[in-house]
Amino acid sequence: MGSLNMEKKWVFPLVISSLICIFLLATSLNMGLISSLHTINAIFSIFPPHFSSNHTTPTYAEMKVEQSSPAPSGPKIPRFAYLVSGSKGDLEKIWRTLKALYHPRNQYVVHLDLEAPAEERLELASRVEKEPTFSKIGNVYMNTKANMVTYRGPTMVANTLHACAILLKKNKDWDWFINLSASDYPLVTQDDILYTFSALNRKLNFIEHTSHLGWKEDKRAMPLMIDPGLYMSTKSDIFWVTPRRTLPTAFKLFTGSAWMVLSRSFIEYCIWGWDNLPRTLLMYYTNFVSSPEAYFQTVICNVPEFAQTVVNHDLHYISWDNPPGQHPHILSLNDTSKMIASNAAFARKFKQDAPVLDKIDKELLSRKNGSFTPGAWCSVDPTCSKVGDPNKIKPGPGAERLRRLIARLVMDAQHGQNQCK
Repeated sequence: MGSLNMEKKWVFPLVISSLICIFLLATSLNMGLISSLHTINAIFSIFPPHFSSNHTTPTYAEMKVEQSSPAPSGPKIPRFAYLVSGSKGDLEKIWRTLKALYHPRNQYVVHLDLEAPAEERLELASRVEKEPTFSKIGNVYMNTKANMVTYRGPTMVANTLHACAILLKKNKDWDWFINLSASDYPLVTQDDILYTFSALNRKLNFIEHTSHLGWKEDKRAMPLMIDPGLYMSTKSDIFWVTPRRTLPTAFKLFTGSAWMVLSRSFIEYCIWGWDNLPRTLLMYYTNFVSSPEAYFQTVICNVPEFAQTVVNHDLHYISWDNPPGQHPHILSLNDTSKMIASNAAFARKFKQDAPVLDKIDKELLSRKNGSFTPGAWCSVDPTCSKVGDPNKIKPGPGAERLRRLIARLVMDAQHGQNQCK
């Protein structure tokens, strides 16, 4: 009987101990499973999901943009970071382009270079400061430390990188960087472009490029030039020095358009430079003619991680001679149908207050009397003088046009066509 009582005394502690062991074991297994899932997700998140070699479903080709479609929820809507730059006499063009591009979700840097009179730069800064919407949202920044910019020299690349650094410092909550000049103008609303890009992989980079240099090999890559804008306070043209140099063997040269839509991850790579390639190429292109048309192309296509994210287009409509000259044609009313048919998001080059801009405002942007381009973020007032919900978007016909272009381009990229070749 005493032995039985003794056994009963040990039953309760034994049961409690067993339950604790089972609980600890279950917790351990659960934590291990969670840890394993995080590890697997981390591995696969390195690669853009729509650029996997095993992925054959053309997701982007099936994107549908309709007026009646519900807008994506807040987290899915992207944000853009814009640089709009100009020079002497471009004050009014920059202001018009900025207001046509504006959306409270985005970030903006505006820059008038050192060739512009101080009065123009001060006037632009004053307008940015006094515009009630800009003041309330706080997403438009004037680069008050103006740079000297020579289009054919490396100073334009330096100015672009400067703007990127400002945007990263001010607010990192954006997905793509877009550089425009005062001579550019949108062909779709910001609601259109935000809606269309909502379905895209955030690692995609829209950058026109080719490794077939052609005449540029002899006229741009091999000559050595100096850009006085690097060390002078007044603008003057580049000049040539000798001897010429041979083509590089440490990396492959690419060239293309100076206008692009770049992912934040690629911009961070260029600015932070955890690899030395961006710095090496920046030094190389210091003596390269028209480096803005080659620097970013050469960086991105020489890095395998980013080369697979490239889409070969700048999302612009630009009318060139054949072969292309230094500057494109000035667009007019006669080009309207071609611009719309291109399905592009932007067009260039426009003169100040050209009648074609009024036509774009009226027929494509529904923009009136110098106001902001209307969007779902506008609160009641069609001039958008009051800010409503910036997470609401209402795509229009421009979204469908842009969707068709991007669907085709991304499908080509998925199949490796025209991608860093």
